[in-house]
Amino acid sequence: MDVLAFAFNQVVDLYTFVVIVTVVLSWLIPMNVVNRSNRIVDAIWRTCLALTEPLLRPIRSALPNLGGIDISPIILLIAISTFRYAMNRYVFA
Repeated sequence: MDVLAFAFNQVVDLYTFVVIVTVVLSWLIPMNVVNRSNRIVDAIWRTCLALTEPLLRPIRSALPNLGGIDISPIILLIAISTFRYAMNRYVFA
């Protein structure tokens, strides 16, 4: 059971990293610090969006308009952390 808990925690850590990379890229691309015409940057951006948008889209649609501030990644990270805690506490214990 420890191996499953370890694998689960590693996947959650990886997904958390992808969410953070998506947030950072969403700040850097509009400021032209990172250019999407670079094929590697564009591939990373599209991959991150493909992995995070299915979970972020319902959160964004449920939130009220905050005037350009997107807190959906924060809510997603809190939900992921809560899910991880519940799994480690009740399933893998």
